[in-house]
Amino acid sequence: MDYIERNYQLIKQRMMEQMENSLIRGRNLVETELDTGLLNFIIKPIVKSFYDYWAQHDARDGTLKQINLTLDAGKKLLLKGNSNDVFNKILNESFPKYLEADQTTRQCSRQHKNYEKLKHVSKETFINYLKEVVKLLGITDEVDNYGDLCRIAFPSKEIAKKNLMKQLDFTDQGVKIVENDPSILKLPVGRKIIVKALRKGFDQTREEFIKALNETYNNK
Repeated sequence: MDYIERNYQLIKQRMMEQMENSLIRGRNLVETELDTGLLNFIIKPIVKSFYDYWAQHDARDGTLKQINLTLDAGKKLLLKGNSNDVFNKILNESFPKYLEADQTTRQCSRQHKNYEKLKHVSKETFINYLKEVVKLLGITDEVDNYGDLCRIAFPSKEIAKKNLMKQLDFTDQGVKIVENDPSILKLPVGRKIIVKALRKGFDQTREEFIKALNETYNNK
C-alpha cells in the first residue's frame, strides 16, 4: 500500500515543520517575557538555559516520538481494520508512550492534584489526533502535498474547521489547567514567565492554524 507510506511522509513533514515553528516561537516569547519584568534579570539566565536545553533535547525528542507514535498507531489501525475493538487496543498500547513523551505533562508533577485532569486532556488530544491521522493516511487519491490530503479527507472548510477547533479546545483546556495553578509545574523558578509564554504561544498557534486552514481551502 504505497499510498499509506506517501501519506505518512507528507503528514510527518507537516508535523515536523509545526514542531520547529513552535520551538522558535516559544523561545521568542520566553525572551519577550523575560525583558518585561524589573527583577527578571536575576532569573533570566536560569530560565533561558532551561528553555534552550529543554527545546534542544526533551522537547524535540519528545515531540518526534509523539509524531512517530501517532503515525505508527494510525498505520496499524488502517492495516488491522479500524473497528472499535482494534482502536481501543491500539489506543491502550500507544497512549502511555505518548503521555511519557508529552511536553506539557513531562514538566508537571504527577503528585499534583490536577495532574489527572491534565492526563485526561492529553488522552482526549491523542484520540482526536489519531482519528484525524487515520483519515489522512487512508487517502488513496493522487495527491502532491499535505493540503491535498486535507481537502480530500475533510471535503469542506466547515468540516475541517470544526475538527481543528475541537483539537485546539483540548489544547486550551491543558493550558488553562497550568494557568489556574502553576504549582503543577516542576520548575524551581520562572513559572509565571513560562505560563505567560505558554498562553501567548497557544494564542499565536491558534491564529496560525486558522490562517493555514483558510489558505488550504481558499486557494485550492
